[in-house]
Amino acid sequence: QVQLVESGGGLVQAGGSLRLSCAASGPTFSRYGMGWFRQAPEKEREFVAAISWSGITITYADSVKGRFTISRDNAKNTVYLQMNSLKPEDTAVYYCAGDLSGRAEYGSRKYDSWGQGTQVTVSS
Repeated sequence: QVQLVESGGGLVQAGGSLRLSCAASGPTFSRYGMGWFRQAPEKEREFVAAISWSGITITYADSVKGRFTISRDNAKNTVYLQMNSLKPEDTAVYYCAGDLSGRAEYGSRKYDSWGQGTQVTVSS
């Protein structure tokens, strides 16, 4: 398993932007499909975006499509989530996750490695 550490969360006003990073340790990062999930208080964890090991396949939740962009840099062992036009309903703890299958998976159960999360708060 890779070890994952998220960063870049914070407090931002509605309409603003944040860029989350997820740094991975270990030599096998480039084989992993990577995903971003989020969990708001008293809600279940939900899928946000995913990217395959090659970066060719990318999927988004409908709620973030057109506003968020997932990308990866395998040379830096890092995956990113650029979040624009943020809304108060985007407030949540954001987690990155790794799937050794290499695919861009929607379901959280497909992922075998998880970070500790980073808080994103969007004020109205």
